[in-house]
Amino acid sequence: MYKSKLKTLALSISVTIFAASLILMPGESLEASIRGLDMWWEIVFPSLLPFFIVSEMLIGFGVVKFIGVMLEPLMRPLFRVPGVGGFVWAMGMASGFPAGAKLTARLRQEEQITKVEAERLVSFTNSSNPLFIFGAVSVGFFQNATLGIVLAAAHYIGNVCVGIIMRFYGGSDRNDVRKETSNKKGFIVKEAFSALHKTRLEDKRPIGKLLGDAVTSSIQTLLMIGGFIILFSVINKMLYHLHITTFLAEGLSTLFLLFRLPEQLSIPLISGMFEITLGSKLTSGVTEATLLHQAIITSFILGFSGFSVQAQVASILAETDIRFKPFFYARFVHGLAASVTTILIWKPIYERFSNEQLSNAIPVFARHNDAFWTDMLYWFKSAGPIITILSLVVYMILYAQKRSV
Repeated sequence: MYKSKLKTLALSISVTIFAASLILMPGESLEASIRGLDMWWEIVFPSLLPFFIVSEMLIGFGVVKFIGVMLEPLMRPLFRVPGVGGFVWAMGMASGFPAGAKLTARLRQEEQITKVEAERLVSFTNSSNPLFIFGAVSVGFFQNATLGIVLAAAHYIGNVCVGIIMRFYGGSDRNDVRKETSNKKGFIVKEAFSALHKTRLEDKRPIGKLLGDAVTSSIQTLLMIGGFIILFSVINKMLYHLHITTFLAEGLSTLFLLFRLPEQLSIPLISGMFEITLGSKLTSGVTEATLLHQAIITSFILGFSGFSVQAQVASILAETDIRFKPFFYARFVHGLAASVTTILIWKPIYERFSNEQLSNAIPVFARHNDAFWTDMLYWFKSAGPIITILSLVVYMILYAQKRSV
């Protein structure tokens, strides 16, 4: 009882301080809100919407079930999750946060995976997409496309490490017993097609209804994601102006000196633990640090994902019985694994393919890569808002039709 009251008091005080900060610093809060909104409607919404809609369609048509049967011999021994986890893993890497959580929750709601399997799966299927790592971080912040190879490799290798570690999670849980209904002696392709056909017949929705539900569900999720992005953008800004970020960073100074990292990187790390975009941008601006040091901190920020992304995942998982704690602990593991991997692959990858020697110069041969990712970001910034607005109009029409029926 005492612990519950203390938690209530802490939450009440925190929200009150946040509300007072918004009143006392309206200009700063508005600036942060606009920054979060720009990121959402220019990049996040148009980049995630197609993946979400296609994923819903693939699940409805039974294609995911087909993939699950085909990948069962790989995913089960390696990560102790069903074969459908391979689909979630691939879509999570391609589309980015929080696609892995959404697809895992959907599979759990359809009882294609157990609770423990879902908690394992969601822990390593949420990652940054290549556009964010190469376009926004490497080219946008560091002006260095070669660095993106190191960050992406470390990030996705870290994902694999988390998946392998999480395979030992819930080993003694009796609920982690899944009866395989398929006949392993049969031809696997035939078995997979039978599962696809059976799933399609069980979903009696016509194609038009299935598509409409996919669009509605996807946009609802993206609206929720947009709210979290804007909220945590403001929270991060308020923490900085209230000097809370600086206070927390001072506590990390000793730890940074122990690992021979510049203490100037502590503030970007704290900011990145709340919101990865701002943390990565601040890290790129620390001139006292070498590029290797910046890459180590950026890898941790990308792996940890930030409380903003974690809040999005928590909101999605709240609709199921999947516990959030395993995902939260896995983020620390991912951040540490990505940072260590960055150190290990720095010489064989970055120093080998770059003319730099721990400096911030741009290699000549990488300029065409810079142009590619810059063009990609420019396209999203130009067409993204139009796609977002048109999609919201379609959503309102579908929602109105659904309400009138």
